[in-house]
Amino acid sequence: MNATDRTPADLLTSALAADPGRPLVTFYDDATGERVELSVATFANWVAKTANLLQGDLSAGPGDRVALLLPAHWQTAVWLLACSSVGAVADVAGDPAAADVVVSGPDTLDAARACRGERVALALRPLGGRFPQAPEGFVDYAVEVPGQGDRFAPFAPVDPQEPALIVAGREFSGAEVVERASAQAASLDLTGPGSRLLSGLPYDTWEGLSAGLFAPLAVGGSVVLCRNLDRLDEDGLAQRIESERVTAVRR
Repeated sequence: MNATDRTPADLLTSALAADPGRPLVTFYDDATGERVELSVATFANWVAKTANLLQGDLSAGPGDRVALLLPAHWQTAVWLLACSSVGAVADVAGDPAAADVVVSGPDTLDAARACRGERVALALRPLGGRFPQAPEGFVDYAVEVPGQGDRFAPFAPVDPQEPALIVAGREFSGAEVVERASAQAASLDLTGPGSRLLSGLPYDTWEGLSAGLFAPLAVGGSVVLCRNLDRLDEDGLAQRIESERVTAVRR
């Protein structure tokens, strides 16, 4: 983190400048056996493409609300940073009827139809795979995002004091996200670059978002993000901690 970082997108820019090749997000789904590792550079490329989709194709801008009906997943982390890049408000598990854009996983499509704006569906399949057939009324993220540009520039400057995140009914500005994540890093046993936190927490609370993305990003660390961690026994967890060189655990 640099002193000039005021938004989560700024944190990613600093991480990219410091060490683009290091791991940033390693994702496991213990229901499917999926493992995906994204370096800072690869993650930032996904964020840029998603931000271009959000700003260009979906016409979202500063202050627009994006309801994220998604689990703790590497693609959810991408969307959180894409919203920050555009200046849109990421409303985690928010009301689709009150949103300008809704982004839904396969299990929440019916609820997502309440959004009168743009609707995006994520299959959440291994390797970012697409739906066999796009759900009616939605654009398939996996179809649309590959053709987007690899670099992103917002049409309007992002104000770090404006709302950036809503989770569990609480609103945070971009600056507050950065400040809280940085301040809480020590309590999560994140000691700086090289720290590697394994998180099995869901993304529907600040604690889950902080451990599962923002705090590791703020200190130059990385996260091993685990979905369905309750399916892994203690021996399996111990092996993962060792093989992934984990330095802290939250579950």
